[in-house]
Amino acid sequence: MSASTNPDDHTAASASSGGVPQLRTILLTDLADSTALVERLGDGTAAELFRAHDGLVLQLQQTWRGRLIDRSDGMLLLFERPIDGLGFALDYHRGLEEIGASYGVHPKARAGLHVGEVLIWRNSDEAVQVGAKSVEVEGLAKPMAARLMTMARPGQTLLSAVAEPLAHRAARELGERGQHLLWKPHGRWRFKGVPQTQEIFEVGEPGFASLRPPHNSKKAWRDIPLWRRPAALVAQFALVLALAGAAWFASRPLPALAFHERDWVVLADLRNLTGQSLLDDSLEQAFRISLEQSRHVNVLSDLKTRDTLARMQREPGTRLDRAIASEIAIRDGARAVILPTVAEVGGRVRISAEVIDPHNQTTVYAEYADGKGTASALASIDEVTAALRGKLGEAMAAIERDSAPLPQVTTQSLDALRAYALGLDAYGELEFKSALQHFLRAIDLDPEFALAYMGAMRVFVSNADTAQAHAYLEKARLLRDRVPPRDALYLDAWKAELGPQPSVQAPPKWMLLSESYPDYFAGYHQYAWGQFLSGQYSAAVDAIEPAIVAQNPLRHVSINLRGRIELAQNKYAAALSSLQRAAALGGYPLGRRAAAALAAMSRFEEAEKLLASSSSGGLEEANLLEHFERIAIALDQGHLDEAEILVSLAVDEAATADALLRYPFRINELMVQGLQRPDEVSSQELKTLGREIVDDARSPSNADRDDLLAMGLAVVMLSQRLGHGEVANDILPMLEPEVRASGNPAATKLLALAHAEQLRLSDKPIEAVEKLLNLSDGSEPFQVHVALRESLQAAGRFDEAALESHWIAAHRGLAYSEPIGGQVFQAMNVVDTKLTHLATAELWAAAGQPEEARREADAFRRVWPEADLSPYFRRRLAATLSASKQ
Repeated sequence: MSASTNPDDHTAASASSGGVPQLRTILLTDLADSTALVERLGDGTAAELFRAHDGLVLQLQQTWRGRLIDRSDGMLLLFERPIDGLGFALDYHRGLEEIGASYGVHPKARAGLHVGEVLIWRNSDEAVQVGAKSVEVEGLAKPMAARLMTMARPGQTLLSAVAEPLAHRAARELGERGQHLLWKPHGRWRFKGVPQTQEIFEVGEPGFASLRPPHNSKKAWRDIPLWRRPAALVAQFALVLALAGAAWFASRPLPALAFHERDWVVLADLRNLTGQSLLDDSLEQAFRISLEQSRHVNVLSDLKTRDTLARMQREPGTRLDRAIASEIAIRDGARAVILPTVAEVGGRVRISAEVIDPHNQTTVYAEYADGKGTASALASIDEVTAALRGKLGEAMAAIERDSAPLPQVTTQSLDALRAYALGLDAYGELEFKSALQHFLRAIDLDPEFALAYMGAMRVFVSNADTAQAHAYLEKARLLRDRVPPRDALYLDAWKAELGPQPSVQAPPKWMLLSESYPDYFAGYHQYAWGQFLSGQYSAAVDAIEPAIVAQNPLRHVSINLRGRIELAQNKYAAALSSLQRAAALGGYPLGRRAAAALAAMSRFEEAEKLLASSSSGGLEEANLLEHFERIAIALDQGHLDEAEILVSLAVDEAATADALLRYPFRINELMVQGLQRPDEVSSQELKTLGREIVDDARSPSNADRDDLLAMGLAVVMLSQRLGHGEVANDILPMLEPEVRASGNPAATKLLALAHAEQLRLSDKPIEAVEKLLNLSDGSEPFQVHVALRESLQAAGRFDEAALESHWIAAHRGLAYSEPIGGQVFQAMNVVDTKLTHLATAELWAAAGQPEEARREADAFRRVWPEADLSPYFRRRLAATLSASKQ
């Protein structure tokens, strides 16, 4: 070993020079529960163990070139390189286990590893003679290492964000052992007395590594972002922030992240033109540490860089040259690249650094310093980075473009990634046609871009074109082995969503994705969607909340879903507010969902104006979706003639559309016809439609099976309303095995509802009531309450039937928002809220309470003028009034 690399010689040199700051790796260890160890073994045996321990330390010092500065129950050691300190720590944990095995104990140590500048000086001979250490070490790096050691669990080695990338890079020097090390980030922590948060990492060997988060203490605690904290803490924080000026703080990011206060840069790998590779590690770490002291920039972490390289499908050890570092900066939204270089110029060693615009890879600013020999390199780095730190603000201003980070998905093509990002933006703005074009371009640029196929799939899902969606999903699935584990889970979840038994198979997949990757918000959104479909509205709201954060680029989509859920909970104002916020964030106009919320509040004029002015901007079929609300709103106002025209138009336009659009409009057409002229709706027509839907649902490859089953049951319920019980007898036996096989909770309840209606029509109302009450658990379909009212009335339980009428009238939001069967029940539900007063008048007339019957009949005429009534409803109203006079 040369004199220039001997740690003892460096220490002596620094000490003799009066305490010049030196860059060192600091390892602090502490033997956990040493007092208990002595009590268990006894003084003599414990002394033998500690002698063996001292021998181990001496051996490891020699192996890893460490300098022991201080020791008691623990040790303070200095190393030239982080990998040496890590090698010592790993061997120390293993050696302790081997020593303890001889004595029947399991001693464990805590260890903290940090890299930073320290001051080293030698004590006087007089001080040493009276017990002082020969060498003293001070500096901020020392308490940093001490904090890490103190917070570590027994057997755990914690590294700072400075030490981790340097040690990780050099792990290959440990041979095969280095390839099997376990590395785990433990997030950002706050240390008492240190203003900035610190990112903490753990490293260890299989069988020795704890891999558990450190404990919080009074001196070190986890820095949890506000959006990830428990609700109680959020409430407390909100109160404090409100008192201090909530509006100002709400618009600011967490100070520890400094996203809007400092730009991010990528530090490229050192360009070493001297031919002396031994300089690389020490110079690179010196550049990183010096740059991180700048008040203008944050340096992208080595961990983040490795993750981005993986998404670029590059090897982990790929050198970060000008081009690669620039692409990483573009992908991660960093403002600039810093490229350090060491070269020999005219017999002198030149250290230089360039600030590079990643978009065109041009140098916008450079700084350099010359020195004599390799020993001058560190001093030159200090000179260069000091000058650089002073001028980085000007250099950043020269780079005018301020990029947002691109989506974190895997593709080799930066152009494909840009196209994919544009597709996501268009999708978020409900511009489905534009989104599809961008996703298809991304696929053209990179045919192995799995997430681009998934983007196209999502467009087709949004437009109810499940056949095309399934085709693109399968193309993505063929590339599953080429994507990171996170994206693989995403593909698996969508496979379950579009496969057999989606209501059973998909929710656990989405839950697994959200638990494994909490910052991958699609998991939360899709799980919430599944709860919404199942009628679990409270659970759906809870599930969607983690996705409604600023960190989610598609949070407006999740806010839109929350608005739909709130409408189903009859929280009209909250629903409209969420839908308005989603539209504002997404940059698209208010659409059909907001129109439904307005109509549920009987603000029909506003709802109709909104629909008239809105433009879905999607594929041609997407415009059809607005017909659902147009038909329902016309029915809600009693405009049956207008509803009949609208539904006929929708049927014509949907003739070649997907089944999810084609069948609901045909069912609605028969329902509206039944309201106008019930005698003209034949049982044969209903049977034919029901059988056609069942045949489609039986197809094993049909991903819309659950929705089709709900549509088939809608045909059954419509036939029961119109007095065609034979249709139900024909269709139900075909539907029943399919519903059982699907396991879908909504379809299962609709099937039970249909059977209960058959019981009522067979003069068995008490049995029907019992069956329907068993379905009423808070997640039951809206139509359960309509059927329950009819069965209670038939059973002579008029007061209970009236309560069901009140429930129906009070749940107009659910009537508009219920998602079962692709909204096949929306128009039927809305009509039932509209007819509540007439139905209640009929039940009071049947109960022999004429005053209540007349009161409800008058209320019905106020909400539905007699001039707008069809002959069928005029006859029903006249019969009710006649009965109430007797």
